[in-house]
Amino acid sequence: MKGFHRDNQLFSLCGLNCGLCPMHLNKYCPGCGGGEGNQSCKIAKCSLEHDGVEYCFRCREYPCEKYEHIDEFDSFITHSNRKADLKKAREIGIEAYNAEQTEKTELLNLLLANYNDGRKKTLFCVAVNLLELQEINEILLQIKGNSELERLTLKEKSSYAAGVFQNAAKRKNIELKLRKKK
Repeated sequence: MKGFHRDNQLFSLCGLNCGLCPMHLNKYCPGCGGGEGNQSCKIAKCSLEHDGVEYCFRCREYPCEKYEHIDEFDSFITHSNRKADLKKAREIGIEAYNAEQTEKTELLNLLLANYNDGRKKTLFCVAVNLLELQEINEILLQIKGNSELERLTLKEKSSYAAGVFQNAAKRKNIELKLRKKK
């Protein structure tokens, strides 16, 4: 969007964890305000109309009508926790939130490099997005602690890792898939 720029490409002004998005990871999307050619966004336009507010939670009108159904459907990245993530960023501060997102991005890259058989990228992106950092670290310890993995093919390792994430998410009533608009 012309005239819209953001320095923080990990966390969007509307609450998306852009650093955990497959489009961002593949360098197809620079994140909102990260370059020319960005698509028009009603929230970015709103930010410009409100003196360039950096995060919606810092706007005096937040939450506004734009947030009524914001978590219902997904795009390339899960939208499930946007309101909760904005709340968390406001509570712990954007620097602490970004530090957590940076660590999550590193863990996601580790998962993709070692356990992605070419078919698990979305699942791992959603899992790292929706699970807490401590849970992700515990899951990775469980995966790495399985001595049988050394003898498995990448496809088998990928299936095992995905299963461990699915089981952990299921215990928390979290579904690790993108929700399509009907």
